[in-house]
Amino acid sequence: MRATRDQLVVDLVDGRTISVPLAWFPRLRVASRKHLLNFELLGRGLGIHWPDLDEDLGVAGLLAGTPVPGR
Repeated sequence: MRATRDQLVVDLVDGRTISVPLAWFPRLRVASRKHLLNFELLGRGLGIHWPDLDEDLGVAGLLAGTPVPGR
């Protein structure tokens, strides 16, 4: 997983790469680079957790193109 200024980029174990706009995820969009880089994979890579941000994203949601509802 990596983040650019505007994108969240996730490399999957099957060789695919998902790129989604950070604008879809309000907590990630405003996070510092340090906090974005502090993440953990959940459930053998089924999700991503950012402990500093209290944010969890599922890979299935990223594949479906599902933004986080407004908070």
